[in-house]
Amino acid sequence: MSSVTHPTAIIDEGASIGEGTRIWHWVHVCAKARIGNDCSLGQNVFVGNDVCIGNNVKIQNNVSVYDAVTLEDDVFCGPSMVFTNVYNPRSAVPRKDEYRRTLVKRGATIGANATIVCGVTLGEYAFIAAGAVVNKDVKSYALMAGVPAIQIGWMSKHGERLALPMLGNSTATCTASGQIYRLVDGVVMLDS
Repeated sequence: MSSVTHPTAIIDEGASIGEGTRIWHWVHVCAKARIGNDCSLGQNVFVGNDVCIGNNVKIQNNVSVYDAVTLEDDVFCGPSMVFTNVYNPRSAVPRKDEYRRTLVKRGATIGANATIVCGVTLGEYAFIAAGAVVNKDVKSYALMAGVPAIQIGWMSKHGERLALPMLGNSTATCTASGQIYRLVDGVVMLDS
């Protein structure tokens, strides 16, 4: 299945768009961007040159994915969430050589109106609540909320809150999938 692009979208020559990807109204994809298969870019999305987007990524309306951002497979970016790439911007001071790289790992969710300050890594299946401001690395499966964001719990791959303590050693079962998760010394992993 080929990709589908709305007539109002601007796809610069050289951009790589995967099979089955849908690009909606008023989107701009820059020439060196790489976008995987089966993605969806909502209305008014911008994708910079130094951007890599994996497969099955959903980017909702009004999101700008600036240079130095990588989104791995199955990432969800909620409406109007924000990425940055310069830590201390000033209009009169050029800092394009100071971009800080941001990595959003497989399966992570970023809620509506959240802000991801550049230079952080969001772990696999992390869940960032709507409106949160993330300014430090996030553990895999962590549930983050607030300004600045703090960890308030754990989430399953299925997107359900896990009944795990913040620290210690424990197990919990996802109520939706039945999968068992194990917390060991502050790290959550899917039990094999």
